[in-house]
Amino acid sequence: MAGCDPGSLTVTAIEVRWVTKNIDLVIDRLAVADVLTSLLQRFSLSAGVFYAGSLCGVHRFERDTRHGHVHLIRRGPARVLDARGDVTLIEEPTLVFMPCPDAHQLVADERQGADVVCANVLFGVGGANPITDSLPALVAIPLASLPGADAMMSLLDQEAFGAQAGRQAALDRLCEVLMIRLLRHCLEQGLTRSGTLAGLADPRLCKALTALHDQPERPWSLNDLARAADMSRARFAAHFKVTTGQTPADYLAGWRMGVAQDLLRRGRPLKHVALDVGYGSVGAFARVFLRKVGCRPTAWLQALNTPAVHS
Repeated sequence: MAGCDPGSLTVTAIEVRWVTKNIDLVIDRLAVADVLTSLLQRFSLSAGVFYAGSLCGVHRFERDTRHGHVHLIRRGPARVLDARGDVTLIEEPTLVFMPCPDAHQLVADERQGADVVCANVLFGVGGANPITDSLPALVAIPLASLPGADAMMSLLDQEAFGAQAGRQAALDRLCEVLMIRLLRHCLEQGLTRSGTLAGLADPRLCKALTALHDQPERPWSLNDLARAADMSRARFAAHFKVTTGQTPADYLAGWRMGVAQDLLRRGRPLKHVALDVGYGSVGAFARVFLRKVGCRPTAWLQALNTPAVHS
């Protein structure tokens, strides 16, 4: 039997580095997917499409403290004017997301119009949350930058301009998938400004944040978190503040309150919620809740369960 040529099996150092680099990229992408899944399990995403069709002229939207706003521009041109008078010109199919929308306008040509899909987006119980707090005031991503967008647009068109059973539910779910694609893009491209998403996009902080998110009830110390990130205590504290905009202690308290709000909304008793997020008594929990949320847990629940009265 003829022997093989040892030279044909030689692997150069350059090839090894290339393979290693690409394996690291795959691992990083999987890590992004995992942390985003974990985040959305805590702060569930729901979308409600309220318009799909052609718009002409000026359309005004009021400030919304609970929902994010999505404007999917299928065909333009169109302009988005914010409360300060800043203008974002949309000339190609683009997904626009305003995480905490102030009053704004969507303007299209009076004759040509623009094809749009508009939706409200809710994370968890709405209002302040780690996802929307991490993003710029306006995110505008050309659909060409989102993988699989063409197939998504085809499905959206079928549902938006058809009359099939379940049309509204289908539009809402498709919008939710688009939002996940947008969040994934923001993480991968470093479009987060600070907060949770910026921390999760950081390879070192991601380890500590994932551990903290998974076990909010644990009595985390600065040493524990620094060890999870494989960093010294001082370097971790400084890097955490620069990246997320908060100290580790403030971030931990805010995360716990976000988890607590979700548990309270689901009907978990207050005394159990306090223990679930790391507080030994309802009193201690209520004090932090008041500091972070602005009211006591019972008042927050009452407001949540009271229907809004429109004049």
